[in-house]
Amino acid sequence: MNYIFYFLVVFSIIIGAINGRLQDVINAVMSGAELSVKIVISLIGIMAFWLGIMRVAEKSGLIKFISRLLRPITKVLFNELPFDSPAVGDIAMNFTANAFGLANAATPFGVRAMEEMQAVNDKKDTASNSMCLFLGMNTAGFQLIPTTVLAVLVAIGYKNPTEIIAPTLLVTLIAFVSAVLMAKLAQYLAGRSKVNDKTP
Repeated sequence: MNYIFYFLVVFSIIIGAINGRLQDVINAVMSGAELSVKIVISLIGIMAFWLGIMRVAEKSGLIKFISRLLRPITKVLFNELPFDSPAVGDIAMNFTANAFGLANAATPFGVRAMEEMQAVNDKKDTASNSMCLFLGMNTAGFQLIPTTVLAVLVAIGYKNPTEIIAPTLLVTLIAFVSAVLMAKLAQYLAGRSKVNDKTP
């Protein structure tokens, strides 16, 4: 990726020089650098705000309450895990943080969930079905509120940043459901394959 970015920059400078528009290229670089700083500062503010909200929600027990609501669904999806596995709670909390667009807040819960699932994994060198499903869910990234994207749109002066909420919800919901279905289908097919291999 670094090589591609470097190539694009050098190529732009060369083409700009050939066409006599090198000053335009330099101006674009400078204005882009200025805009990136504004976006970063805006992101720091919005992330600090939402991470603070998440911290308050965690301390007040709201996150645990939401996790308890999601726990029955989590148990159905991750039916391979022991009934009292702490991974179930971490998965629910990870999902909740991701749903509010707070990937940074979700990461510790996700890492802890993976560690707990690995602890009960029979094949230590192979990801379990639960781990694959959890990875698929995180990759799909279901979001109720795309906090980071909203912060970027506000920073660049977009007039109506909230209009992306409905499309984002729809797209991430479809991706999330697809990831869960595909993971469960792969798990079912793998189970059928093992049964057929054992059949004399």
